[in-house]
Amino acid sequence: MIKNAEHFKKDPSGFVVLADHVPGIVQEIRYHSTFNFIGDRIDGYEEPVALLTIEAARALKAVSGEMMVQGLRLKVFDAYRPACAVRHFVLWGIEDTDIRMKPYFYPELQKQELFERGYIAKQSSHSRGSAVDLTLLDMKTGKELDMGGPFDLFSEVSHPDYKGVTKEQYDNRMLLQRTMLRNGFLPLDCEWWHFTLKDEPYPDTYFEFPVSAEYLRK
Repeated sequence: MIKNAEHFKKDPSGFVVLADHVPGIVQEIRYHSTFNFIGDRIDGYEEPVALLTIEAARALKAVSGEMMVQGLRLKVFDAYRPACAVRHFVLWGIEDTDIRMKPYFYPELQKQELFERGYIAKQSSHSRGSAVDLTLLDMKTGKELDMGGPFDLFSEVSHPDYKGVTKEQYDNRMLLQRTMLRNGFLPLDCEWWHFTLKDEPYPDTYFEFPVSAEYLRK
């Protein structure tokens, strides 16, 4: 739990640009775009790049190596998320009446339920720098593997163990999950795409610097 403001750090020295450490990784940083559950670019996302702690990036490189042997690539939707982005989510949930993206991302729920059910947190593990949202890409077809539901669909369908998907979809989820677990990541029970490094280097620190490769390399 955050006790005071000093737990919000602006020092990016323990972080790296993920693409510099994981060859062939594909990135679609949704919160830098308008195709997300809010419908606007999210505060703090200055560049469409994935940043992670060096420890998480090394572990993800091992995951990528295993997947590439099987003809698959990792596709990342989000990694480090600044605390200001999380505040953007919270303010949208509390004050903003805009629900234009509801049909795409939370068709069965009201906005307030997104927090109650754990899909959006007031403090995010992403802000600690060792969490990642990702899927698998078939290198032959260039298409994502079918996981039975898209990234950021706030629904029971997105729970990793949801039994309403096909066998192929479930197997794809478990392939991703097993490989991430084997390389030191922990899953989230309501999102098949979300994983956090078990031995994360900053378990009590939430970072505030922007998502920007330029900022990181200063």
